[in-house]
Amino acid sequence: MLHNVYFWLKPHLTAEQRATFESELALLPNISYLASGFAGKPASTEKRSVTDHSFSYSLSLRFKNMKDHEFYQKDCLEHKRFVESCKTFWDRVVVYDSASLS
Repeated sequence: MLHNVYFWLKPHLTAEQRATFESELALLPNISYLASGFAGKPASTEKRSVTDHSFSYSLSLRFKNMKDHEFYQKDCLEHKRFVESCKTFWDRVVVYDSASLS
């Protein structure tokens, strides 16, 4: 189970607010029960019609199973802390959850 999240931050955040968002986001890939995790910014890849560089930050978390994903969404203290401390910083969030073909 792969959980991909894209954030578009408000344009007029202070440097301190951006730093808070980035440091809180960077903690999420370190949650102990994840199979893997990654937090980042748009890569400086070539601009193409199929590539979207408009987001501010992204988060990709791989869960071992759906049960771990459900726990993350409903009961994970790290996730709750992130949302509570950072929800005022973004204009838009898009989530893409994917399940393996096999």
